[in-house]
Amino acid sequence: MRFSKRWMVSSLAALAVVGMLAGCGGGEKKSGDTILIGADLEMTGNQASFGQSSANAVKLAVDEINAKGGVLGKKIEVKLADNRSEAAEATTQMQKLIDEGAVATIAPDTSSNAIAASAINESAKVLGIGPTSSNPRVTWDDKANKVREFMFRATFVDSFQGEVMARFASQRLAAERVAVLIDNSSDYSKGLAQFFTEAFQGAGGTVTATEGFLQKDTDFKATLTKIIATNPDAIFVPAYYQEVGLIIKQAREMGYMAPIFGADGWDSVKLAEIAGAENLNNTYFSNHYAIDESNPKAMHFVEAYEKAYGVIPDAYAALAYDALYMIVDAIERAQSTDSVKIKDAMAKTEGFEGVSGTMRIDERHDTIKDAYIMTFKDGQLTFMEKVAP
Repeated sequence: MRFSKRWMVSSLAALAVVGMLAGCGGGEKKSGDTILIGADLEMTGNQASFGQSSANAVKLAVDEINAKGGVLGKKIEVKLADNRSEAAEATTQMQKLIDEGAVATIAPDTSSNAIAASAINESAKVLGIGPTSSNPRVTWDDKANKVREFMFRATFVDSFQGEVMARFASQRLAAERVAVLIDNSSDYSKGLAQFFTEAFQGAGGTVTATEGFLQKDTDFKATLTKIIATNPDAIFVPAYYQEVGLIIKQAREMGYMAPIFGADGWDSVKLAEIAGAENLNNTYFSNHYAIDESNPKAMHFVEAYEKAYGVIPDAYAALAYDALYMIVDAIERAQSTDSVKIKDAMAKTEGFEGVSGTMRIDERHDTIKDAYIMTFKDGQLTFMEKVAP
């Protein structure tokens, strides 16, 4: 895979976009020649890598769209809001974006934050599309047992991702016994663990242990000791890169060299920095695209992103780029900047060609598309296989 050393400085390049996006947003009154789109992202805090990658990609997409004349004869303008990787702040910032006139919004990357912000989108009747918020509750109100009418996602849903990794564990890793380690502060992690467990046990596998931790924990040795004592063939960690990196590092230091695998929350340049490149050997996760696949849109995106920022884009960048283009596609099909009409057009999305593949949106506002299985070779992310829904 052609990962360059520049990929390892992504956090520096990503920070530069904050100023650029803030400049193209601003609080001034918008003219009739501009369509305002909000972006409520994790620019700082525990998932800052996600939000920074997404912000870079949104800026790139906006520049491309405006260079081609915009949409409906108007320029796209983006207002960036930093939710600090916190659910309460995600809600506050979503309200501010809508109050400032956003006709559609890019919702937070993480599921917990997107679920929190969804109440604002629903109340204001303004579309929100999460680039990577994959928990079913982002688009489905389980208490009311109905779809969240104004919420969408650019990613596949965790029920699919859980099944993909259960099948991978059984068939590719030949694992009969798996232990599961969950971030109990994350809707994403808890939901994905449930879907994986149901699918893995349904296929005849055994879950030897299910243990939990909390976001920002740093010492996992006691929990890993309990898990390893159950003699699992592999450990499933459906969590975000900050904690995953430490878990992998500490597990390897304790002598556990069997497979450790997870999901799309792993995808960050910082994972190798935290875990150590050698420790990532024999680890795997599900993801949304691969830079070495012969997808013309992906190839263009990777080239343009690397030219703009000097780094290789991760999946969070790819999905935010797709999310912005999906909004513009919906505006074009609606032939309107009316928020309800944009939402109606988004719900009818079919055959959309994105960086992360061809996709459609179903009746639950889940995005149906392929998953990618990734691994590491001495710290370098490597594509293994693609799995169709």
